[in-house]
Amino acid sequence: MMLDTALCLERFAWHAGRHADLSVQSLALSSDPAYVSVRNRFSATLAETVTCSAEGAYITSWGYRLGTAEDVESAAARLAFLLAALPA
Repeated sequence: MMLDTALCLERFAWHAGRHADLSVQSLALSSDPAYVSVRNRFSATLAETVTCSAEGAYITSWGYRLGTAEDVESAAARLAFLLAALPA
């Protein structure tokens, strides 16, 4: 079964957006690779771009593995921690 990375990124964006201090800047599903861009809404420099691998792993732009599509809520929480955001 083929993983739908666009759906995985949509789910990640939704969970990331639930964190009080995070703001989803863009969700680029038609780019190659597809990605979601998230930032701390109180800082222009605390931002990250996240992709989803074919295996279902959420990966930051610098190669850090946040978690998997099987536990998207935890992956989004890990990004919130990295961007110094408050919990959902």
